[in-house]
Amino acid sequence: MGKRGPAPKPTSLRVPHGDRPDRINTREPVPPDAEVEPPDRLSDPARAIRDRLAPGLVARKVLTVRDADAFAILCQAPARYREATTLLNSSALLVQGSGGLVKNPVLAIQSEAERPFLQFAARFGMTPSDRRAVKAEVGGGLDQNHNGPDRLLG
Repeated sequence: MGKRGPAPKPTSLRVPHGDRPDRINTREPVPPDAEVEPPDRLSDPARAIRDRLAPGLVARKVLTVRDADAFAILCQAPARYREATTLLNSSALLVQGSGGLVKNPVLAIQSEAERPFLQFAARFGMTPSDRRAVKAEVGGGLDQNHNGPDRLLG
């Protein structure tokens, strides 16, 4: 059985929000303060998504070097979704199979790309319902484009 209730806010977001000091884990492991590099294995479309979203998350200390692999999965999923959607738009929902018409297999690829995106986006507070629960101080000069998944799947 999974955890119940909303996911807890990261400590880096609890402190600026003004949570009571006795409710903040002062012994939480802190990732090293290093630049978050994109993994080499990212496709070009995923790298573009990463380059657009990472600065805002890094500035809020939601994305750290320890999160780079999870964030890579988050960025690769919409890139794969876009590719599947492009393929699907140039074909039909039903295709000829061995026994007649069958559901286009690209639909499964498209759906499989949605799941990891939504799971990992929630962990980074990037969906509307998850953002609702996160309150973070916005640092100097952050561009609105780095606030969330705007234009992520579009």
